[in-house]
Amino acid sequence: MKLYLKGLTCANCAGKIETAVNALKETQQVEMNLVKQTMEVSIAEGIEEDSVLQKIEKIVHKFEPDVEVGLKNNAPLENVGCACGHCHTEKHGYDHHEHHEHDHENDHHEHHEHGEEVEGKRLWIRFGCGGILFLAAVFLRESSAALYLFLISYAIFGYDVLLRAVKNILRGQIFDENFLMSLSTVGAIAIGEMPEAVFVMMFYQIGEAFQDYAVRRSRKSITALLDIRPDSAEVITANGIKRVHPDAVNVGDLILVKAGERIPLDGKVKEGHAHLDTAALTGEALPRGVEPGNDVLSGCINLDGNLKIEVSRPFKDSTVMKILEMVENAAGKKSKTERFITRFARVYTPAVVGLAVALAVLPPLLGFGGFQMWFGRALIFLVVSCPCALVLSVPLSYFAGVGAASKNGILVKGGGDLDTLSHITQLAFDKTGTLTKGKFSVVEIKANDKEELLYLAALGEANSNHPIAEAIVQEMRKTKDVSLNSVSEYKELGGFGISYSLNGEQVLLGNIRLMEREKIACRPYEGVGVVVYVAKGGSYKGYIVVADTLKEGCKEALRALRNKGVHSMIMLTGDRKENAEAMAKELGIDDFYAELLPEDKLRILEKLKQRDEAGKMAFVGDGMNDAPVLAGADLGIAMGGIGSDAAIEAADVVLMDDDIGKLAVGIRIAKNTKTIVKQNIVFALGIKALVLILSAVGMATMWMAVFADVGVAVLAILNAMRKK
Repeated sequence: MKLYLKGLTCANCAGKIETAVNALKETQQVEMNLVKQTMEVSIAEGIEEDSVLQKIEKIVHKFEPDVEVGLKNNAPLENVGCACGHCHTEKHGYDHHEHHEHDHENDHHEHHEHGEEVEGKRLWIRFGCGGILFLAAVFLRESSAALYLFLISYAIFGYDVLLRAVKNILRGQIFDENFLMSLSTVGAIAIGEMPEAVFVMMFYQIGEAFQDYAVRRSRKSITALLDIRPDSAEVITANGIKRVHPDAVNVGDLILVKAGERIPLDGKVKEGHAHLDTAALTGEALPRGVEPGNDVLSGCINLDGNLKIEVSRPFKDSTVMKILEMVENAAGKKSKTERFITRFARVYTPAVVGLAVALAVLPPLLGFGGFQMWFGRALIFLVVSCPCALVLSVPLSYFAGVGAASKNGILVKGGGDLDTLSHITQLAFDKTGTLTKGKFSVVEIKANDKEELLYLAALGEANSNHPIAEAIVQEMRKTKDVSLNSVSEYKELGGFGISYSLNGEQVLLGNIRLMEREKIACRPYEGVGVVVYVAKGGSYKGYIVVADTLKEGCKEALRALRNKGVHSMIMLTGDRKENAEAMAKELGIDDFYAELLPEDKLRILEKLKQRDEAGKMAFVGDGMNDAPVLAGADLGIAMGGIGSDAAIEAADVVLMDDDIGKLAVGIRIAKNTKTIVKQNIVFALGIKALVLILSAVGMATMWMAVFADVGVAVLAILNAMRKK
């Protein structure tokens, strides 16, 4: 069950809600996502959903009375007659229900933005009025009016904090930030420190506003991705073009995508030529040209020309929907550091409050000074205690890292996976489709007359669908577009090759065994790849080598990975040993294992993981047979462009444009994120510990305490949001 918690922005309260809901006997697992304002709840078997929802709502309102709780997709029932004024089903071919939902979402989005704008104006008015009165009180400090001005400005800044503190105490929820701020500021007023009390409350409210802004900004970075989700598709039917919701399009349907439009579903181009903007999916700024026969992905923008595309996947399984699902769910997959900080905050705040009470009571009882002096120090101690700097900045750091990776075409499925990526020391690669293009091409032609040799080979291979044959024909058509149907007496020689007749002469194409059988003298090729020997009229003409070629920039990518701390690279492949050995040598890979089955890869990976127990082992693959080893590695990395659905599902990281060079970028982002998290933890705890000690010995002021609380939180959040 997925719930939305509209208006929840306090990280501390979010952690308390998650703990309380997790403690219910009706729930099995609870995952809170503050950035998305959602909560995933797994309900125990046989429990009614409605009863659990009521209990959860009570828990949420115990900590946050103003937060709205509801089912994520719980929309109001539609009336039989529609009065929205925008539905013209017959004219546009829209499904009424889908179109109405879309309008409702747009209206809700606009209403939400308008509400934020109004709230922002109210905040400016509140801060402006309160600030003016505070400055006036400071200026007129010696007059009798100053007291009233201080009290009025304090009420303007703190009325909602005081109300929430009272309500929470009545509900039995005492140790929260509202109670801490109310107790410390009311105590400051009681001992005559009026300016400090007002300033603490003012600075606290400014910090809270900034924290809300930081959460909203992070949430908008997710919402902005929704812009890549198409709203409609134009389906070509017998009766013309019909515009429908993408979810209503079937596999095999033909859709029209005009210049400037976003491709709504995955498919294959049937007609038309165009350039596509793929930046939203791959992070690649350079447009990609497509023509009939090319596969295209949903979410790309057609820059020029009209395309007719045959749909290959339903909308729910399309690339754009998978990307949105992965990025939206990323914020909910917490790292070990995030989980530790949440547990730490639950213990930290009550412990500090207990110490503050002891600081106020014990020294006077033991004769070390008056109660008022120690009470003032205890108030300063309380102000410092709020753990918001850690509880909010750490998840924001990870979410910002996931967002930075997605902008570069690297989809990381969660903060925990980003954490693992920062510790990668060993990488194992599949070969075909990962290090190589996964497509055969002619790499060498050895003959006195290369053009004639290629022509003879292409004539014989023209009627075959074998990848080797297609590579030879494709190479021929690069230079000369000729008819390849002028042969006779065509025969396939099982296990040897092909024989055909051209102008009365026999032409042979095949392996070395064919040449030996026909007693045609030639020297065997000893390099890497598949060799096609050619003879005509009993005379040897030469050979053609066809092989899978390395991806562009592959060598540079592996060098960059070594510079990022990857000290061991291994290739695991099902290819022949000779090919694997030559490829590993060319790339400078440390070790290789060839002629492997999927279960062999997994077995070898488990052994390799034990080489470096301090670091992490990642596997990079693209095919269906790589899914088991992707799931078995510390971190599975899949090729998103040509990778199978099973591989992408099993992986923790997806490279959307199949560029192995993006791995080094991903590791850099992960390491930077980890550094920022460590900086925030050390900085926040260090400053708080220092001010806590200074307040205990009477050397800290209320102003220092405010900085140690709100100031540290603001600086930590700013650090979390900076460019990775």
